[in-house]
Amino acid sequence: MTGSLTTIGFDADDTLWHNERFFRGTQERFAGLLRDYTEPDHLLERLLDAERRNVGRYGYGVKGFTLSMIETAIEVTEEQVPARVIRQLIEAGQDMLAHPIELLPHARDAVEALAGDFRILLITKGELLDQERKLAASGLGDLFDAVEIVSEKTPDVYARIFAGHGEGPERSMMVGNSMKSDVLPALQAGGWGVYVPHGLTWELEHAEEPLGAPRYRSLPHLGDLPDLVAAIA
Repeated sequence: MTGSLTTIGFDADDTLWHNERFFRGTQERFAGLLRDYTEPDHLLERLLDAERRNVGRYGYGVKGFTLSMIETAIEVTEEQVPARVIRQLIEAGQDMLAHPIELLPHARDAVEALAGDFRILLITKGELLDQERKLAASGLGDLFDAVEIVSEKTPDVYARIFAGHGEGPERSMMVGNSMKSDVLPALQAGGWGVYVPHGLTWELEHAEEPLGAPRYRSLPHLGDLPDLVAAIA
């Protein structure tokens, strides 16, 4: 470890491996099952409203998403949704919990390039068992010095993690595809925030870019991360 930067945190879903596209595919499946009751655009608006309401109850991940689909189906059909549709929604959620892991371009190379000189952390939201499954299937597990699966990403959470596994947020960097969860709270904690956009991002993870923030950076892909870290460290 050299210079002022000693610790680098990575988000998992849609930063290191694909995830959102499985949600989008299931949304299409959901719309097909409910096509006799409402228009797809209206249905997906109702689903997003349910997700927004329920994230505080169920947290992030497939199980909360599946419950939100069931709740929306009950609402839009005025409690007339057939049991077979409910069963198919449950099966859709189960399929998502078994989807294969496909690393994003440059993910392995970037983590491997930095692992020898910095403390490397995985910091992700979601369900414990599902995130553990995805990490194991990714083949990246041995590269991380620590893994933190949290219910929410806030400045206090980042401050705690970077103090516990590093030398505080001032000497730490968070890398991820969510402006709302990966970048802004890491900056607010006093660390570096690096935004690596993904083509698909959940609507609830959008936020304004912090233009002018001295510790904010944006990269087109993870392949540029080692050079950025070298320039900062």
